[in-house]
Amino acid sequence: MAKRKLDLPSGWDKPPASDDRPSKSIKLEDGQAEGTAISPFTNKPYSQRYYEILETRKRLPAWEAKKNFIKLVKKYQVTILVGETGSGKTTQCAQFILDAGLRNGKAIACTQPRRVAAMSVAQRVADEMDVTLGSFVGYLIRFEDCTSATTVLKYLTDGMLLREAMADPLLEKYSVVILDEAHERTLATDVLFGLLKEVLKNRPDLKLVVMSATLDAQKFQKYFDGAPLLNIPGRLHPVEIFYTPEPEKDYLEAAIRTVLQIHASEPAGDILLFLTGEEEIEGAKKQLEKESPKMVEAGELMVVPLYASLPPAMQQKIFEPAPGPAYEGGPPGRKCVVATNIAETSITIDGIVYVVDPGFAKQKVYNPRIRVESLLVSPISKASAHQRAGRAGRTRPGKCFRLYTEKAFEAELVEQTYPEILRSNLGSVVLTLKKLGIDDLVHFDFMDPPAPETLMRALEMLNYLGALNDEGDMTELGEMMAEFPLDPQLAKMLVDSPKFNCSNEILSIAAMLSVPHCFVRPREAMREADEAKGRFSHLDGDHLTLLNVFHAYKQAQGAGKSFCYDNFLNHRSLLSAENVRTQLQRIMERFQLRLVSTNYHDKAYYPNIRKAIVSGFFMQIAHLERSGHFLTVKDNQVVALHPSTCLDHKPEWVLYHEFVLTSKNYIRTVTQVRGEWLLELAPAYFSPSDMPACEAKTALAKLAART
Repeated sequence: MAKRKLDLPSGWDKPPASDDRPSKSIKLEDGQAEGTAISPFTNKPYSQRYYEILETRKRLPAWEAKKNFIKLVKKYQVTILVGETGSGKTTQCAQFILDAGLRNGKAIACTQPRRVAAMSVAQRVADEMDVTLGSFVGYLIRFEDCTSATTVLKYLTDGMLLREAMADPLLEKYSVVILDEAHERTLATDVLFGLLKEVLKNRPDLKLVVMSATLDAQKFQKYFDGAPLLNIPGRLHPVEIFYTPEPEKDYLEAAIRTVLQIHASEPAGDILLFLTGEEEIEGAKKQLEKESPKMVEAGELMVVPLYASLPPAMQQKIFEPAPGPAYEGGPPGRKCVVATNIAETSITIDGIVYVVDPGFAKQKVYNPRIRVESLLVSPISKASAHQRAGRAGRTRPGKCFRLYTEKAFEAELVEQTYPEILRSNLGSVVLTLKKLGIDDLVHFDFMDPPAPETLMRALEMLNYLGALNDEGDMTELGEMMAEFPLDPQLAKMLVDSPKFNCSNEILSIAAMLSVPHCFVRPREAMREADEAKGRFSHLDGDHLTLLNVFHAYKQAQGAGKSFCYDNFLNHRSLLSAENVRTQLQRIMERFQLRLVSTNYHDKAYYPNIRKAIVSGFFMQIAHLERSGHFLTVKDNQVVALHPSTCLDHKPEWVLYHEFVLTSKNYIRTVTQVRGEWLLELAPAYFSPSDMPACEAKTALAKLAART
């Protein structure tokens, strides 16, 4: 591989590293499919498009492994499959199982860690099978069910399969379960590992396929008692890796600069830029769209975003071809996909030749000592960096530009991303396991057992919420809470809301808290956006402000889109909140929880809503100290109100929805509450004997003495 320097603004060095050089593909065997004229699903002749797609399928590495794969699935109860991203394992393997007649009158489930992947893969497979999405092939994600009674192949998030197990502990409706993207080691996938290991003992007819994109699958083999492993080599071209000679001060600015430089000076080929979240991605998209037209020598740059909350129609744009020349004989256009780490392994985009990797991703971190879980922009692992680089070699030899030094890659990046279960609040997991009848959590067969302290914190939290009794058994309240696809605190707030005569309002608030932030604040119109937000602001804080937004949006009725545009609101978030609210309402109706409201003109209208929020979130309270700082109650962490809050003063007591770790500790989505309510609604939690010495303890003791 030729060493050379690229003339990029920050200067790049090409090291002699070879560990990112993909291996050559090995032909496993010839798999041949005979196309029948009539589809067994629709009983109609296959369309012309079906045959065109079939030719593409036959060129995938997974197609060559078809016979070997089916042989293993028939012979063994568990099969481990390792296939490079882009080998076709996600789309093909489930179809192979279907074609081999292993369905046995039941359905096939294929889990995905990410909702975007579940939706886009289901759409692709429906096209490949020549059926309508939602009929024989469908997807199931939180708050969205695109399946029907005829669905035989279901792509669903790992969290949704866990929820299905609550109602159907032996997963009787499935003959085969495929755990895809197992290398991502999400919380739900890890719990499914342990759960399915037990289910397999009780259901000898159930088959399990574990699919991974990385070679650490030996760990899966060992966990599943020496299950056979099939390796599908990817067809990857060599990828040249470039590092920056010096660390970058601002990775976002460096990333945009690098994309523009590639567009100006590199041969044709699409670009994939990895960023950490929606805000960054949309900002970069605007910047690139503003700067690229100035480059008269280069063709058009089509910038396409990709992140979890993007609607399906927008997600499909990543598969559109790059634009052609603007005029005859002119330079061809180029596509630039700006994505979160979802594009690392979950989704394959053809045509990518250049990858820009700033080396960061948003990751969940949890500190059980202070009970703080937060999303933090953190350096990626070496395994993730290899995956990202590999995206550039799918179509032809490619280049990966890492916006960090080679020294940083070697010394600062960990080998593998830590499993999510080791860095999460386990409240939801413990509630789910209890609902599944698994009481002995200490001996549950986790692939990587979480720290005992983390488990104890989760049990303690569920006990305070009333979901578990003092013996650790599930209460009636806990049974109800487990049915809501929400964090335990949100579920408790909903279940308790009828007691405070405000379940209608709490439904709206819970829905708004379950979707991406609804306020839009573009750089070029910050003042106007802040003024618009001010029109919805409620004196008592952000939860009631969200309620005002939702009510105003509903009143706009048919004009929702223009209403959102005029008021700097994210229309997609509010549409999503409407959908979430409907589904949560159905669950409440199923449990015959009353849907009620206090009279709007009653002075108790807003206090009742705030009390209901306290009933779920009393463990997330901060107290204003004499020094002017807020201190979280019990954990004594110094925190500041997030700049986005609507509160224009510092109340003595505030309740917060989330803890944000950035330049300092912020609490976001904050509401003013009263000390008396804490004693009234959570006396056990605020017992003076359990509290460390602090001003909050003194203040509560004074309030208790008064009553």
